[in-house]
Amino acid sequence: MKVFVIAGEPSGDKLGGALMAGLKQLCPVVTFDGVGGPLMQAEGLVSRFPMDELSVMGLAEILPKYRALKARIREMADAIIATQPDVLITIDSPDFCLRVAKLVKAESDIRTVHYVAPTVWAWRAGRAAKMAHHIDHVLALFPFEPPYMHAAGMDCDFVGHPVVAEPIATEKQANVLGQGTVVLVLPGSRKGEVGRLADRFGQAVKQIAARTPDAMFVIPTTEGVHALVQEKVADWDVPVTVLAPNSPDKAAWFKRADVALAASGTVSLELAANGTPMVIAYDMAWLSRIIISRMLLVDTVTLVNLVSDTRVIPEFIGKNCIPSDIVDAVIGVLADPSAQNDAMDLTMDLLGRGGEAPGLRAARAVLARLP
Repeated sequence: MKVFVIAGEPSGDKLGGALMAGLKQLCPVVTFDGVGGPLMQAEGLVSRFPMDELSVMGLAEILPKYRALKARIREMADAIIATQPDVLITIDSPDFCLRVAKLVKAESDIRTVHYVAPTVWAWRAGRAAKMAHHIDHVLALFPFEPPYMHAAGMDCDFVGHPVVAEPIATEKQANVLGQGTVVLVLPGSRKGEVGRLADRFGQAVKQIAARTPDAMFVIPTTEGVHALVQEKVADWDVPVTVLAPNSPDKAAWFKRADVALAASGTVSLELAANGTPMVIAYDMAWLSRIIISRMLLVDTVTLVNLVSDTRVIPEFIGKNCIPSDIVDAVIGVLADPSAQNDAMDLTMDLLGRGGEAPGLRAARAVLARLP
């Protein structure tokens, strides 16, 4: 079986790597082509070009790279049509992936699967109906998503969220990291996010340090932002431990942390899996902020709040991303984190904790619906 698979950012690379491993387990003769990162390459993919070319987010951020992305979209569509895989699997990155799928469907009958349902429950509800013209099957990360996809005319399976399969450090491993209050600082996995958030996170860190004398600050990083984080942290005037990409201590710090200050995104689920209470803060380019704020259909962007149907995770988004307010929330969570514990636990159960690994479930769903 030939599978053409495309991922455009680190979170998609994780999904793709697990899915590829599942497909290899269920169908040992499978071969892969496409674009992906190190995790997908470890499963046998030879990426046609570096995945980080596609790691852009936000309407304003995409505009300067539009011409190059458009050329890559055509290049990928031509490659898929030429190689005639049994299935095209696109993973998240809808601004790129769905355009590729649209071209492929216009010129072939190749089956198309999109991994990660569009957040039509949050904004731009019409996206589901539009993508149904060129997507046959959706793999959903959240249990409330299939009805939206079915209503638009696509097959859809909830396959669980990959966070439930990620290893968690033990209490013993966490406790060896020492005493004191540990604040995990997570300003994003993209350079644009770090560039926008680092100064405000730095201001917040200074104020938290002044109000919590025993606080230790730890920043895990990815390969793409490690150097930038180090550069930004140098101006904070507060001792900070910046973990190297793929640091063996990352899991232990996530478990050890007393609170996290994090950019909005899937990292909130990683924190919830570790039982680490959090405060979410995020901002985006001015144009993206204005457009998206007017289109939002939900009153929270934090995934733990959404999955658990609570609003216990404080969040400071867009114009509300103000350091002094963030600090007050962090101090409040440190004083009493109990309100978040039940919501985090419920979230993990609803996302498939204790069941079959999501990557294997996703692979099984893909194979089950092939003609």
